[in-house]
Amino acid sequence: MKRSLVNDILRESDAFIRSFGYVLPPFAYWTPQEMRQRDSTEIVRRGMGWDITDYGLGRFDDLGLFLFTTRNGLAEDLSRGRGMVYAEKIMISRKDQLSPMHRHIVKSEDIINRGGGRLVLELFSRDADGGIDRDAALRVPVDGQWHDLAAGGLLKLDPGESVTLHPDTWHAFWAEGADVLIGEVSTVNDDKTDNIFEAPIGRFATVDEDVPPLHLLVSDYETFLTQG
Repeated sequence: MKRSLVNDILRESDAFIRSFGYVLPPFAYWTPQEMRQRDSTEIVRRGMGWDITDYGLGRFDDLGLFLFTTRNGLAEDLSRGRGMVYAEKIMISRKDQLSPMHRHIVKSEDIINRGGGRLVLELFSRDADGGIDRDAALRVPVDGQWHDLAAGGLLKLDPGESVTLHPDTWHAFWAEGADVLIGEVSTVNDDKTDNIFEAPIGRFATVDEDVPPLHLLVSDYETFLTQG
């Protein structure tokens, strides 16, 4: 992805989020220089901030996702079973834009339709080897009520509805009818190690630096914040 496109998506996404009365935390608007000058140690350590991915395939409109991690615990909190054992994200799935089939190793998550169109999830169980079980039916809790689905069944969430997904649930999702603002509340989030995709794709985008960054992405921190 070109950095100019990333910058455009940042601006468009911020406006979309604000249209629902949701405002990102102040550090979201720090420039790269401010990220260096201010105490951003914990923000970086916890992987908080902007995240735009095309899964390394260069087709963001068809295959991509916008995310912003507002809070996140640490693996050591989770292993101790106390402290900040949770995380929260706000995301945008554009109309007909696919977030590809994947599951997590550790993370359980609530996926919440915060507004816009309908959020559609395709769901499968995990087989004994960790892959996709294309035959087994599954049950998922939707706002406290169990929903039974066939393998590969489509769960459609209207605004206000949510589903809980555990690490044994493979899932892909997209927005139907209009762009969707998505909330995610989960156990500690580690996007570097805790995503298993069905296809051989990457979690983060490769960015072509055609213009300076408006704001840093989480995937930029190691490069931009260690420069002299």
